[in-house]
Amino acid sequence: MALHFSRDEFASRLELLKVRMKEEKLDALLIFAQESMYWLTGYDTFGYCFFQSLVVKADGQMVLLTRSADLRQARHTSIIEDIRIWVDRASADPAVDLKNVLMDLDLLGARIGVEYDTHGLTGRNTRLLDNQLTSFGTIVDASLVISHLRLVKSAAEIEYVERAAALSDDALDAALSLIKPSANESDILAAMQGAILSGGGDYPANEFILGSGADALLCRYKSGRRNLDPADQLTLEWAGVFAHYHAPMMRTVVIGQPTDHQKQLYAASRDAIEAIELVLTPGNTFGTVFDTHARIMDERGLARHRLNACGYSVGARFSPSWMEHQMFHAGNSEPILPGMTLFVHMIIMDSDTGTAMTLGQTYLTTSDAVKSLTRHSLDMIAV
Repeated sequence: MALHFSRDEFASRLELLKVRMKEEKLDALLIFAQESMYWLTGYDTFGYCFFQSLVVKADGQMVLLTRSADLRQARHTSIIEDIRIWVDRASADPAVDLKNVLMDLDLLGARIGVEYDTHGLTGRNTRLLDNQLTSFGTIVDASLVISHLRLVKSAAEIEYVERAAALSDDALDAALSLIKPSANESDILAAMQGAILSGGGDYPANEFILGSGADALLCRYKSGRRNLDPADQLTLEWAGVFAHYHAPMMRTVVIGQPTDHQKQLYAASRDAIEAIELVLTPGNTFGTVFDTHARIMDERGLARHRLNACGYSVGARFSPSWMEHQMFHAGNSEPILPGMTLFVHMIIMDSDTGTAMTLGQTYLTTSDAVKSLTRHSLDMIAV
């Protein structure tokens, strides 16, 4: 059995969930988010793109319903003992199999929470699920029950995030060794991902972002590579990953002599992120972080060029995104607590002049001052 955490750690997580389920008056929880299954049991797969659900009763009993392809995966990577299979066949309706599991668990008429807000439950499968359960019991949206529990990391989780952060640093070192005029983006991307994998890390939950020239203004991955010009800009967003725990970073590298405008955008980014470091403390909220970012950017006349969020909680995540539910955006009242791992990014995309500037890294909150998890400074990078 390949477990990344001790059984005591998993037992403590289950106890936390049982308490939360009692508070929510849930008789059972239907888990569809892969990161929730991983956090609770260690179950590690990409089979969640098909129908599967981990049923957790209020007393802690667990049953996994999945496909035959994931039977051995679940046995080898998780603490789940009761694993049941729905059969792939024409016109299969695995929601019927799930309802039968719930019947076996004596949950007819129960109050059942469902993780709806997840990539592990497609729209089609949601319709199948609701069709079977609408008259089965009281069904409620419990999408954030485990997500909230995962916000504050255990000591073992923090160790993994710190190892992921070291891999993020290694990836940046690998990139900087190659970035120069005429360098090919493919070589830079390969070096970054290679540094993480050769360091014992994992694939990220979403693709690294790498774009130069006009593509430097994109904050999503796109296909296609080019060579760097003598005067260019290269935006990088990547994450070191260890045991699925992510520690993202973001930088825009200037190739050639930085322009006055690039220096101005960089100064705004650095001032904002340093101001945010002062409010990443207990007593503030995720909304406080965004308000700090927005105030500084808007004071510099950059309201049109900034985003409507400036980061998010990170941890163990699965594709297609390493972002957790809680984001730094306006009005988010989620409190900042010790033991959170948070990615803060400043992203300025000035389409008027075709200029990009970004700055971002992962932090660990404490009972006092926040701790940066990177060994790299916030200095502008120009080559």
